[in-house]
Amino acid sequence: MALLAECFAVAIHAYAVMSNHLHLVVQLEPTLVRQWADAEVAARWIRLFPPREGTPAAHERKRDALMADPSRMSAARARLGDLSWLMRCLAEPIARAANAEDDCKGRFWEGRYKAQVLCDDRAVLAAMAYVDLNPIRAGMANDLAQSHHTSAHVRLRGVSHDATKAMLQPVAGSSVTCLPIRLGEYLALLEWTGKQVRPGKRGSIALSAPSVLAKFDARPDRWVARVKSIGSGYWRAVGEVQDLLEIAQRLGLRWLKGVGIAAKLA
Repeated sequence: MALLAECFAVAIHAYAVMSNHLHLVVQLEPTLVRQWADAEVAARWIRLFPPREGTPAAHERKRDALMADPSRMSAARARLGDLSWLMRCLAEPIARAANAEDDCKGRFWEGRYKAQVLCDDRAVLAAMAYVDLNPIRAGMANDLAQSHHTSAHVRLRGVSHDATKAMLQPVAGSSVTCLPIRLGEYLALLEWTGKQVRPGKRGSIALSAPSVLAKFDARPDRWVARVKSIGSGYWRAVGEVQDLLEIAQRLGLRWLKGVGIAAKLA
């Protein structure tokens, strides 16, 4: 994921690697990839698909050949800003490595990835919380410090008093402002939300909700329901009722899964 974030025009806001699946909250930056010079596009593409020889001379030959072919350059540029290619470059090397270990063929993951459009800041924040809290929701960890292989764990490792005052940034990829929330506020919101979603546990919702939550949801109990609904309550998009209806119309559908939940949470 770190390599892909360095090569693609993306920002990774949250991730969780579980035992049989993973989650990503990704922001595509299509305008950024159009600004790159051909040499940068070629360099990024060759990092993803290096020549078999692996020598500096082989890298240079492959770069020159790519830059000399306008159609290939155009395709490479488009792919470096494409979600499907990002997921392909994530899944395929894992499958190849696993197949080599087990001496078998086929996919590593059960099926194709599923994607949801996050329509506003509240949807992004809820999705990030859902992803970062996956190990806690699954009963695999009791708190954020034990939630290994998540973006929350990475943020906690490098946290300092000064860092908590800074605005929340992506954990990898392009440097874009993630949300109007500080790192310390996000971690506090995560810790509190984690206490509400732990299996068999109930938190004192009304009394202990972090003050930053008021920026995104007036009712703490509704926020917890919003986070829990990210995984299975929505389908192609997460947002308000009008957002989902507009997306459905563009897709030629009458409605999308999640409209009912969005209405209840309005």
